[in-house]
Order: sequence, then structure tokens, then C-alpha cells
Amino acid sequence: MTDAFAPTVHLALGAVNMTAEHPADLAAFWAQVIGGRVAGTAGESVFVAAGDGGFAMFFRPRTHPRPVDQDTHLDLTAAWGTRGDEVARLVALGATWRWEVLDEVPWVAWTTLADPEGNLFCVAEHPPADD
Repeated sequence: MTDAFAPTVHLALGAVNMTAEHPADLAAFWAQVIGGRVAGTAGESVFVAAGDGGFAMFFRPRTHPRPVDQDTHLDLTAAWGTRGDEVARLVALGATWRWEVLDEVPWVAWTTLADPEGNLFCVAEHPPADD
């Protein structure tokens, strides 16, 4: 059944924008995380182009104190059975392991990490669908 009032949507994630104490350093870290590449700068701001099938990121200088609480974060998805390897790769790049949630809900397990500036993000994996 279709909704006669539902609009046709033509949107995709273009880029994630973040403020940083050191935009170039954080951009270099995230380029490795997402398989992208640093593709341009404008002053202290740095653009990271998306890797295959991924998303781009844009880093600009922080102009205000870092918030105490982080309301929004990235959830990255690893292929089933590869989360541990991905977490190890990201920690080797400079991320910090924070905690794991393995059995809170049946459809996902995840590890929460922090990037080199303390921004939280998760690496999740979803079990294969039962056929």
C-alpha cells in the first residue's frame, strides 16, 4: 500500500560536518577510518572525499568550548563477523575503545570508540537474517 501524500525523496548523505581542535589531524584520521582521502582545504577547514560507497566529511575549527555531552554520533556498520577486526584497525589508527554492547538487542551488537579528539562513534554488526 502506498501513501498518496508521501513525497518522492531524492536525498542522500553528502557529508558529515564536524568541528575540531586540529581539523587537519582529525581529517587524516577519519579519512583512514572511512576509506576516503583528504581532498581539499580552505584555510584551516579540511574536506575528506568519500571512499567507495561511503560518505564525505568536512572538518572546521572549533570556535566554542567542546560540549560536555555528545548528543549525536556516527554508527558505522561492519560486515557480520568483522567488527572485532575493524575495531582493532581503528584502535591502531588512534581511536580509543570505550565499551561494547553485545546483547542489549538481538538485531545488533556494537563497540563504542572515541576518535583522537574524544568524539564518540560506534562500530556495529547485524547478524545475518534467518531464512
